[in-house]
Amino acid sequence: MASVIHSFDPPERFVAGTVGPPGQRTFFLQARSGTRVTSVALEKQQVVVLAERIEELLDELLRSTGGETSIPAVSPVALEDNGPLEQPIVEEFRAGTMTLSWDTDDSRVVIEVFPFTEAAVVTPEQLGEELEEPEPDEILMVRLTAGAARAFVKRAAQVIDAGRPSCPFCGG
Repeated sequence: MASVIHSFDPPERFVAGTVGPPGQRTFFLQARSGTRVTSVALEKQQVVVLAERIEELLDELLRSTGGETSIPAVSPVALEDNGPLEQPIVEEFRAGTMTLSWDTDDSRVVIEVFPFTEAAVVTPEQLGEELEEPEPDEILMVRLTAGAARAFVKRAAQVIDAGRPSCPFCGG
């Protein structure tokens, strides 16, 4: 069976967001183009790591080109998105493996999100074995401009911090 690929190249909107009160939040990645919306559930730590890796990728590209590139050093104000997730939220799948790359031909950050599967969990006894991973049923693929990727990182950090209580000593 062929995989269903939810492709957004580029999306009108790509954000991380949550549903629920702090401590009980469910995290989502959400991509939208026109009326087509794809929502993928994931763990908070996956949002943290994805945002960190995107920022590292863009910073390294900026550094390696000596600043002679169209990669902004910070999130462009015009691309910032603080709106709520699109409603209704229909979870397509729960995220497992994610890949991140840079397409030099189009100057795009490419994010691929694959569903979590039990087959992807490796036990200590299986470490030396050659395992065949099944073809995923669905994939979310998003291709972002560098500016949109910076805006995603900024919003992801805000979403993550929104669930943290203020420090009782300093208020921060």
